[in-house]
Amino acid sequence: QVQLVESGGGLVQPGGSLRLSCAASGSIFSINAMDWSRQAPGRQRELVAHITSGGSTNYADSVKGRFTISRDNAKNTVYLQMNSLRPEDTAVYRCNVVGLTGSARRFDVWGQGTQVTVSS
Repeated sequence: QVQLVESGGGLVQPGGSLRLSCAASGSIFSINAMDWSRQAPGRQRELVAHITSGGSTNYADSVKGRFTISRDNAKNTVYLQMNSLRPEDTAVYRCNVVGLTGSARRFDVWGQGTQVTVSS
């Protein structure tokens, strides 16, 4: 019953910025953790950024200092601000939200993915 809607992807020049958003909707009692991961053709999925229920964040080494994950609890939304983008950041980005439904059931939902292409 929990659904995610991702947006914000697109084509950007190297050095540019994009802001991804992932909004969760449905019967949500609480959200415990949110993640952004990415996968390019021929590559393994990589966890890009993670934010805990307490607000702690972690980033892949490849994006540290360039990407920022944040959340808006009132809107059940997680964001990924991506700055200083490089061609190697090109991938399908997907969010993952884990929490508890209104009926006290754990949910683990993935978004449909949004394409980010960094190219001159």
